Amino acid sequence: MRDVRVKICGLKSPADVAATAAAGAAYAGFNFFPRSPRHVTPEQARALALVAPDGLCKVALVVDADDATLDAIVAEVPLDMLQLHGHETPARVAEVKARYGLPVMKVIGVAEEADLAGLLDFQLVADQILVDAKAPKGAVLPGGNGLTFDWRLLVGRKWLKPWMLAGGLTPENVGQAIQRTGARQVDVASGVESAPGVKDAARIAAFVEAAQGVKGGVPILR
Repeated sequence: MRDVRVKICGLKSPADVAATAAAGAAYAGFNFFPRSPRHVTPEQARALALVAPDGLCKVALVVDADDATLDAIVAEVPLDMLQLHGHETPARVAEVKARYGLPVMKVIGVAEEADLAGLLDFQLVADQILVDAKAPKGAVLPGGNGLTFDWRLLVGRKWLKPWMLAGGLTPENVGQAIQRTGARQVDVASGVESAPGVKDAARIAAFVEAAQGVKGGVPILR
């Protein structure tokens, strides 16, 4: 089903952008977290955004970024959305949305059912929610660690805003993830790489094909 929308995150080269667009993904993610192997500068991201075709949503991933950092990114890069992947509060999400006039996606890390409680507050201020695997204690990266969580936690859930599933997704398991959770949007970074930060065009194509090839949207419990 073509209504599953795919986000390929952590693009670093024009070839990455081209592969993402050619595969039929809906979102292209640029990672501005300095410690990530997928990190790009505003200048690098601008060059990538300018070669992205019309219709490909350009998303900036930031982690607990202050106004000065966001000002520099937004001034340099033609963006369509901001993705907040840190410890931002609902008040900070609302503040960022008002300051920049861009849609905001807030990431919620999940390891157990209790982690979903915070989502209820964020859905009142964010435009979208990204449900990701919670980073292990002491992890350098808040996401992109190639970890999954128990997808059964999401079965039957309904929220006010569109949501996206992330966390350890690959071309091999994304179809099962969609079937189990009913997700209509999915996000991937490390799952389509040949090495940390190195995107693989064939895996990008395979991921999108697998995500969009799922029949129906009824979660399956196993």
